[in-house]
Amino acid sequence: MQLTGAEIVIECLKEQGVDTVFGYPGGTILNIYDALYKHRDEINHILTSHEQGAAHAADGYARATGKVGVCMATSGPGATNLVTGIATAYMDSIPMVAITANVNLPALGKDSFQEVDIAGVTMPITKHGYIVKDINILADTLRKAFKIAMSGRPGPVLVDITKDVTANTCEFTPMKPAAIEKPSRYTESDIAAAIDLIQNAKKPYVYAGGGIIASGASDEFRQFVSKVDAPVCDTLLGKGAFDGTDDAYTGMIGMHGTKASNLGVSECDLLIALGARFSDRVVGNPKKFAENAKVLHIDIDAAEINKNIKTDVSVVGDLKEVLQILNRRLHQQEHPQWMARIKELKEKYPLNYDASKLSCPYIIEEICRLTEGKAIITTDVGQHQMWAAQYYKYTEPRTFLSSGGLGTMGYGLGACIGAKMGRPDKVCINIAGDGCFRMNMNELATASRYNIPIIQVVINNHVLGMVRQWQTLFYDHRYSQTVLDDKVDFCKVAEGLGCMAIRVTSKEEVAPAIEKALHAGGPVVLDCMIHEDDKVFPMVSPGTPISEVFDENDLKAKEK
Repeated sequence: MQLTGAEIVIECLKEQGVDTVFGYPGGTILNIYDALYKHRDEINHILTSHEQGAAHAADGYARATGKVGVCMATSGPGATNLVTGIATAYMDSIPMVAITANVNLPALGKDSFQEVDIAGVTMPITKHGYIVKDINILADTLRKAFKIAMSGRPGPVLVDITKDVTANTCEFTPMKPAAIEKPSRYTESDIAAAIDLIQNAKKPYVYAGGGIIASGASDEFRQFVSKVDAPVCDTLLGKGAFDGTDDAYTGMIGMHGTKASNLGVSECDLLIALGARFSDRVVGNPKKFAENAKVLHIDIDAAEINKNIKTDVSVVGDLKEVLQILNRRLHQQEHPQWMARIKELKEKYPLNYDASKLSCPYIIEEICRLTEGKAIITTDVGQHQMWAAQYYKYTEPRTFLSSGGLGTMGYGLGACIGAKMGRPDKVCINIAGDGCFRMNMNELATASRYNIPIIQVVINNHVLGMVRQWQTLFYDHRYSQTVLDDKVDFCKVAEGLGCMAIRVTSKEEVAPAIEKALHAGGPVVLDCMIHEDDKVFPMVSPGTPISEVFDENDLKAKEK
């Protein structure tokens, strides 16, 4: 059948099972939006308040569902406004297809109105980028984009289409989506070496990353942990891969990881890293990271092996596949003394906070209690992000969505909207600091426009909390440009953007406010006032070994 390029875009989206698209129209992409209008009963389009919000929403949708998130924007500033969201998805290996339109082919390269080489701009932050100048390759290009986004290590793909291609016509033949490839490069000797390491370890520790969730391997992973009889720590993006209430779980590892995890990893004789990249926020000083241990690294991306930490044995392949093999071949391991030692560390060094006042940890614990630990939590970046990682008990994958690698302030609200569109059965709550919230709080207008029942919790300390914490600890209390003590009233802003708003100033107000928000049936903002000098502990100073993790009591003892 003869279709225009714009119609081909829509047919390809339908082919790929896309049910929701996030975006913002403009001149060059008008043909696609016109075609979308004709198919509005088949593809739901969410008009965000800003293109960055569309990219974050597509990202949140992808993380919450495991499907490819799709966002759209027009040329020039519309396309460049997607860049931060694309980079966020790239750093965290999130499958996304960003569709942009560009000026007509004869106008390319002539500094035309709203012309930007967006494929060139995004080249370092995408798995692949296309600029389509010929309608005859449009359908195949879009199909390749979706396949690339999901194959191997997932990530974002950009498809830029000149406006004349969206208007031209050609023959279109429907096709079924291509099979997703999960290429494995391991050998039988790699598997044998991994089994040998595991079965000879006396003190194994499992370090769980986001790759477990990306591969859909949570069930296999939990079986593996039981078979190895080892404690489990996780990264920020690995949360929910393992049950956070399980006795074997010791909490997050790294800069704001628990003492039990950091000290335990420093004592172990085998570190089993699964779908993790040994981020600098995890390893601290790489020369002294897990220095008593051999390292077994399993990952789908060969480029991650030996990149940050030297491994003793590596297996390059899809985690789900590799774990199924290991679970079949491994003998049941028993490490009673080691597990007793880890239990001792957990009991000696529990997470704690000042329970006498309103604080973010208390709010997070109340959210966890009232949602029975079953909500999808999105966050922005900073202290509140670490508290949300520490104090909410994640028991399922795809329930903690946060910008890990890029650390994108303003990520959470768009992601929360995307998550709720993808998982309408779930309670979706965004935790943000006041500094992050003001960056993209315009997306409250998106939530109210569609009456999307999300809850936005603002942890309001009138400062850039994490930066202030560093200024306190490492910059002799010089609070350069981190005080936000201005006249902005978030409750009035929220109400002005069509949302319910509740201010929380005491512990007694927390539970009733959350209960009211959970039953509101529309978007709600909770503006929660905490002290400006509350800090996230434990902490590891940048560049130091994670074994030198400290908390507030350690600081007080040092001052004495």
